Amino acid sequence: MSSRLFQHDVLVIGSGAAGLSVALRLPRHLRIALVCKGDLNEGSTYWAQGGMAAVLDATDSVDAHVEDTLIAGAGLCQREAVEFTVRNSRRCVEWLVEQGVNFDASAEEPGHFHLAMEGGHSHRRIIHAADHTGQTISEVLTRRVLEADNIEVFSQRVAVDLVVREGRCEGAYLLDRERDCVDLYQARKVVLATGGASKAYLYTSNPDGASGDGIAMAWRAGCRVANLEFNQFHPTCLYHPKAKSFLITEAIRGEGGLLRLPDGTRFMPRFDQRAELAPRDVVARAIDHEMKRLGLDCVYLDISHKPREFLEEHFPTISARCRELGIDIAAEPIPVVPAAHYTCGGVVVDTAGRSDVAGLYVIGETSCTGLHGANRMASNSLLECIVYAESAAKDIAATIEATQAPRSAPDWDESQVTDSDEDVVISHNWDELRRFMWDYVGIVRTNKRLARAEHRIQLLQREIAEYYSNYKVSNDLLELRNLAMVAELMIRCAQQRRESRGLHYTLDYPETLAEAADTVLEPDRQG
Repeated sequence: MSSRLFQHDVLVIGSGAAGLSVALRLPRHLRIALVCKGDLNEGSTYWAQGGMAAVLDATDSVDAHVEDTLIAGAGLCQREAVEFTVRNSRRCVEWLVEQGVNFDASAEEPGHFHLAMEGGHSHRRIIHAADHTGQTISEVLTRRVLEADNIEVFSQRVAVDLVVREGRCEGAYLLDRERDCVDLYQARKVVLATGGASKAYLYTSNPDGASGDGIAMAWRAGCRVANLEFNQFHPTCLYHPKAKSFLITEAIRGEGGLLRLPDGTRFMPRFDQRAELAPRDVVARAIDHEMKRLGLDCVYLDISHKPREFLEEHFPTISARCRELGIDIAAEPIPVVPAAHYTCGGVVVDTAGRSDVAGLYVIGETSCTGLHGANRMASNSLLECIVYAESAAKDIAATIEATQAPRSAPDWDESQVTDSDEDVVISHNWDELRRFMWDYVGIVRTNKRLARAEHRIQLLQREIAEYYSNYKVSNDLLELRNLAMVAELMIRCAQQRRESRGLHYTLDYPETLAEAADTVLEPDRQG
């Protein structure tokens, strides 16, 4: 089929909390294209269980939330970004409520929200909708987007590459999965909100689409990336052959859940005085240590000492899913393992979400704002999505009238390529990539492991480049190409950090340096 041309004022690639919010925050007179890889409600936001951190309680304060975030970030957070995000937290909660999000109310204090406690926080400040907060936010914002007459939704579209002309981003090439052709989407402003890259790892809590597309495209377009060595492994993913990446929220530990070995022994007090409420990197490393020390397939998270009614009310999704798999969380512990969960680094942006390329904004997990530092504190990610969606929308609204319309760009040319008869190459390379990233660039690293990963990724990159040059693009090929690119950037960042800090732990440099510095990679803009 022939390629088509689509023209809008703003192109938003990604339909999670960040993408949906920025589309809704933009002025109604702007024509907006909202692109999702699959269908709406399939991104990581939908699966976020725990909630969103915000300063809402009278005993809490902006300063306390800021300090908790700085401590969790292991000295690498940018204070300006942290203060900016936290200062805007209450207003962003109010905006979500205005959109129709029903957060849980407090049973003890009528007229107030129920606030949960999670690891790293010094106060109860996690606003939530039971244990399906992300689903609730995603569904409400999706409904609002579908009601907006200025937003056109394009589903089943996979971004191939950005269109950058004379240093300005003016659109993107997108694969229409249903028509099997690549179309050109032009816009005066482009927003990348494509999520993270946790599918680079063998075990992950993320949905299938988390393949680092936005990070890879921005890098190829000339944007700097930073701190990609910091991959957060969620300590507790449900361990069951039929579970497929089902997350057990940190809020269970916040409500008194205990981590135990198969014989029932608690082990977290041996690793940190905060025990189960220690930051995620500490908990994940402790679990990884115990599993390797004892040759375990998993450890156990025990909340069975809480009343059944409490568990059914606060964790209905987890209770139901575990029950489907034959696990009664009110009577027995939950088998869990760590899994790749969140990409703390990403494309370097400022507090308006602006990247190094004019006209290109990057928000949500795709970006590196300076909020998370070396370790994302629980429930700060949804907050970051909503706050930076607002600031990006404000900047776009203020500057779009002065931005020239995109110039003509060439159609996608497939005249020199053929349909592939070797898709087994893609699946084999995908499996190999995720396995060696898990083994060599996982929770605990060494120089030797990183060198092995570097060698393997270079070979894979050559194979993928040859394949990409000769065959028509497909969803699987594009995801593999992007995932391999981001994996290479992760490895390079990890090799440059000669210390252990936050989520990056290496046996060769176990100490933390006195001075914290970001790991920033800059693309060859001449290439």
